[in-house]
Amino acid sequence: MNGTKPTRESEPGRSAAPDPGLYGPASVTWQCHGDPMMWIAGVRALYLQALHPRAVRGVIENSDFKTDAWGRLMRTADFVGTITYGTTDAAERAGARVRKIHRMLTATDPATGERFPVDDPDLLLWIHCAQIDSFLHVLRRSGVPLTPAQADRYVDENRTNARLVGLDPADVPADTAQLAAYFAEVRPLLAAGADAATVDDFLRSPPTHALLVPGRNLLWRPVADLAYGSLPAYAHQLYGRPAPAPRSITRRLRLTGHLLRAIPAGLRWQLPPGHILKAMRRMGPGSRPSPYTLRTSAAILDRPGRA
Repeated sequence: MNGTKPTRESEPGRSAAPDPGLYGPASVTWQCHGDPMMWIAGVRALYLQALHPRAVRGVIENSDFKTDAWGRLMRTADFVGTITYGTTDAAERAGARVRKIHRMLTATDPATGERFPVDDPDLLLWIHCAQIDSFLHVLRRSGVPLTPAQADRYVDENRTNARLVGLDPADVPADTAQLAAYFAEVRPLLAAGADAATVDDFLRSPPTHALLVPGRNLLWRPVADLAYGSLPAYAHQLYGRPAPAPRSITRRLRLTGHLLRAIPAGLRWQLPPGHILKAMRRMGPGSRPSPYTLRTSAAILDRPGRA
């Protein structure tokens, strides 16, 4: 006997507690990442990420997004779904795969011609911050009721995401103020060169079969336009394309969010492949994600004076 008291999971007759993964139902991230506006937020992230010349060059040289746009989008959604709702082991394995792929890739600096590694920490940090900023911005602007403290917690929680792709969490913004300071610091490095124009053209009119062009124009183009419109003003200036007034974009985001959230969640959560439904089966019905659940926990999460 070593004197160690058996844990609840190891006691005879008891089954091990379900694995909540890296985030778990108590996190802001778990409650928010099932929202359908995440798709529009993902397109916004692509627009924003393309404004970093080195980052977008890495995508252009190493990606098949022009010929497999839907596949790339689904792989990205699958990764986000796995690390948010998958088991700890599944999330860690997904991160290891991404790090392994990035280690093997290089690209050419469009300004100097030098080769650089795609897993350069500065580039990984830009991709991460552009993604988290876009997710948070679109969710809040479309009506998800996040308090300031919950928004800070969301940014902090997703340093886990940053670790999985190869960053040191200590070097990653931990709240919204640090995230804003990061964008202010990196802003002089941003530009909309030929690669960014390629991404812009692609997102506005992705190649599709001639018979599907009307559907693309009817369904996809409003999504891309809304994602573009939600970018910060400096991004519109860099791209050289105007956008509707911010108030108009906010109204459209709220209306779109209202319409998409009216679609039954069980139907929406079939994409990406069932991560949320699997998590609910693993964790129980009380784990059902909904950003509106956060309303009841706002008083706990908010520090005095922040609510």
